[in-house]
Amino acid sequence: MSDTTLEIPSDYIPGYEKARLIDPALADKYIAHTTIGDPPADELVEALTHLGGREMHRLFTGAMNEDVSVFREGPRELRDFFEMLEDRPSWAAMEALEPGRRAFHRNSDLVIQGLVGGSLIEGFSTNIARSFVITGRLREHGVRRLRQNNRHVLEIFLPGGLQRYGDGWKLSVRLRLVHAQVRRLLNDDHDDWYGELWGTPLSAAHMGFAGSAFSGRALRHARHLGVHFSQEESHSFMLVWRYALTLMGIPEALIPKDENEAAKLFQIGKICEPPPDFESIIMANALINAAPQVLGVIGDREKDDLLKLAYTVSRALIGDEIADQLNYPKYKYRAVVLGARLQTRLNYVLDRIFLGRSKDRRLSNFTYLMSASMYDQGGISYRLPDHIYDERAHNW
Repeated sequence: MSDTTLEIPSDYIPGYEKARLIDPALADKYIAHTTIGDPPADELVEALTHLGGREMHRLFTGAMNEDVSVFREGPRELRDFFEMLEDRPSWAAMEALEPGRRAFHRNSDLVIQGLVGGSLIEGFSTNIARSFVITGRLREHGVRRLRQNNRHVLEIFLPGGLQRYGDGWKLSVRLRLVHAQVRRLLNDDHDDWYGELWGTPLSAAHMGFAGSAFSGRALRHARHLGVHFSQEESHSFMLVWRYALTLMGIPEALIPKDENEAAKLFQIGKICEPPPDFESIIMANALINAAPQVLGVIGDREKDDLLKLAYTVSRALIGDEIADQLNYPKYKYRAVVLGARLQTRLNYVLDRIFLGRSKDRRLSNFTYLMSASMYDQGGISYRLPDHIYDERAHNW
């Protein structure tokens, strides 16, 4: 029997009852967080909104870059928020993150394929897709958003990326502030968001679910494509994401500490979530169809070939059931996955034989990832979306 003290958005009631049969405590925890956002970030954005977008951008830029004058003269809420972020957990020591960082760059092409074709799609198969469709965050500017996502992943795995001065640290906090602003915009527009059905937009539950997909599920997807991770590398990879997710404002209760916790949270969250609706179909297919432009593929034949490959790999990673719910083309994928695994194993063998080849391949992977990432000439922008609809918002 469910916990009647919980505030349960009506879309989640059927799945919640099923999830409680498997793990009642985790199901209760997940549902409780569907009505919670990120109180520290939400309160900060609300407190600064009256200053206007330009001043907020100046303050956030100064705070991110540790400008002493901004902290001295800026609002108390800004100082308190960034002081909270200075407390780095002992488990996030840089040496503990090193094996995961190296493993990522050794296999970055396949890890990114797993993230984009697997983890991101699985995230959008939940109710989180509703906020993205309403705002147009990916629909209208899909290529830019996907490149921003790739940049974030790249930066958190670069040397020093999660140090206070690193761009991985800054981009993680930037995402947290953007999410807070989107929640504010959606909560202020009751005609678009139905809280009694869906809970809080970009809720802590959804952020935790996404965190389990980016961390534990990403490892699973990469292994499916033939990547080998040692136990030390897997543990360290999870630590990198654990710290990034902490900076992104996900409650500690919903940040997986290891692969087992990630798998359990993903399982229970997926059961609690309603089946994919048309918003999920829109978002998943928009993400796949953005791939050719992200990678700079121009010719029609090449685009068609890349899209077929992207759909095939994604179907292999997420499974036929979800792929069919998302209206994927029914491509057969066994030969493609087998080919990817054989190529990955061949690379490992050749890297051992030809010592310089591994370095060249890592450089090639890094160049590929850089080309698929968003780098603005003016550096990282800390502007927040200033309109609920992305097509009406100024660039941010």
